Amino acid sequence: MQTLLAGLAFLIVGDSHYATKDYLITTLQDNLMKGGAKVETFASCGMPAAAWVTPRPVACGTAQRINNGPVQENRTTKAISWSIDKLIDQYKPNVVVIGVGDPMAGYNQKEMPRPWIRDNVEKLTARITAHNLPCIWIGPSWGKDGGPYSKTYTRVKEFSDYMATVVAPCTYVDSLTFSKPGEWPSFDGQHYTSEGYLKWGAALAPAIEQIVAQKKLAGG
Repeated sequence: MQTLLAGLAFLIVGDSHYATKDYLITTLQDNLMKGGAKVETFASCGMPAAAWVTPRPVACGTAQRINNGPVQENRTTKAISWSIDKLIDQYKPNVVVIGVGDPMAGYNQKEMPRPWIRDNVEKLTARITAHNLPCIWIGPSWGKDGGPYSKTYTRVKEFSDYMATVVAPCTYVDSLTFSKPGEWPSFDGQHYTSEGYLKWGAALAPAIEQIVAQKKLAGG
């Protein structure tokens, strides 16, 4: 079904939630394409926002997917993050979507590293602004208290609330509003089973479409 997304080209850059088949690189991308959009997704596991400005090695791997093509994962020692400038130049998107959250929340730190978070965010948004493109920043979802990543409901709420204040000129999407804490099944506290990613992707697509309508963005 054609929607307000029809004809728009989206470039999505994300963290580990986008870096594996059947994660958001599949579910969000499929939902946006159903609306008539073109979508390219690139993901770097565990990397903060500034890694998309100055590429660096990615120990836990990368992934990419071009439109309805296959998910191409790289779990080798040669995996490296991408330059947002080069991706924009190559794919010429109408909208940039950023899905970098959990790696910057400092779950294993006593205090959330606010100055470091802001610095990372501003380095990436500055590059997108330089290309005069609208952007959407997708915040993290609840996950589950505990697990190897030390994620907690308290910290993810603190982080999401803070991100909402620093991502401008990007429009912030608060993923915490899509579910209740612990509602989506997680196998490690941070990442979901396929059911969770289906629900997250299904919630994100209409939220993005609503922003497209509000910003009066149009495809070519």
